[in-house]
Amino acid sequence: MEWRLLATLDADDRRAVLVACTRRKFRKGDTVFHAGDPGDTLHLIVSGHAAVRVSTPLGDVATLTVLGPGESFGELALVGPTPVRSASIVAQDPLETMALHRRDFDELCRSHPSARELLVEVLVEQVRRLSGQVLDALYVPADKRVIRRLRDLAELYRTEATTVSVPVTQEDLASMAGTTRPTANRTLQELAAAGTIELGRGRIDVLDAERVAKLAR
Repeated sequence: MEWRLLATLDADDRRAVLVACTRRKFRKGDTVFHAGDPGDTLHLIVSGHAAVRVSTPLGDVATLTVLGPGESFGELALVGPTPVRSASIVAQDPLETMALHRRDFDELCRSHPSARELLVEVLVEQVRRLSGQVLDALYVPADKRVIRRLRDLAELYRTEATTVSVPVTQEDLASMAGTTRPTANRTLQELAAAGTIELGRGRIDVLDAERVAKLAR
């Protein structure tokens, strides 16, 4: 398994980071941590998928994104004083991670000083992610954002099967795209009418992933 967050480290440092990690397993529906919890651990996803969720001012729960193998969450646990978790992480299916505690990372850096380059990559990843979200929100129409998030999810859940089943609700997709459920529903109904997707209960079946990717450009 290759993790983007570790890509800039040399082979020795990557091995040292993974040796310092503890393997964690979560069942479908388990909450890895809640928003507001102390943040002391970085998680590298080995298998499964994790939803990043926050509570809105009105008390609703919004899904910001879904992460899969090769991605990570809780990165800011390694930066500065112990932070507070800004979102909750929920396992969408059986989830396995490699967890790196801040204490173990500090100890690792004493024997592998260059491993601190991971902190730079953590900050770069945060800037990259936030910049993309801001650009989308400011300059991309809502219907296009819905299609782009659907494309991302289809890539995340892609298997060898022709149809890609994406286990998210329309409400989840709308919150990920930063729009309303009616707007997301209208866009999805248009895709369904064109035979590009099929809508099911709690899932979206992508029948033509190439078409979705083309519309997302």
